[in-house]
Amino acid sequence: MNQISNRFLSIEQITDQYLNQTQNTKTAYSTDISFEDVLRQKKSQAVMESSELKFSKHAVNRLNDRNILLTDSQNVRLENGVKQASEKGITESLVLIDSLAFIVNIPNKTVVTAMDQTETNSNIFTNIDGAVII
Repeated sequence: MNQISNRFLSIEQITDQYLNQTQNTKTAYSTDISFEDVLRQKKSQAVMESSELKFSKHAVNRLNDRNILLTDSQNVRLENGVKQASEKGITESLVLIDSLAFIVNIPNKTVVTAMDQTETNSNIFTNIDGAVII
């Protein structure tokens, strides 16, 4: 007959073991940073990430096909136009800059398509609920 070895821990030993672990984890994660500071940091990080204007694959192809290169100034003005459209509650906007036209999905901050002056001759834009002329 096999003898049962005495490898089992008592309840007190297990309790001490788990209590000491939770105390160690609490001290390992405690810092001098307040919840308010962490929240403020996360909010500013989210604003920075959300303020970046993206271009859809279709818009990039349109820009490349038409040899349209945005200057830094035009890019800043486009971002300002998107910001203005967002403030007015527009969801799909036409943003006109110089001789360029951009259709922008405002909630996603994504340029859906881009056109130059040769394509805007018809002056018909569909599926928009607002326009910003800069």
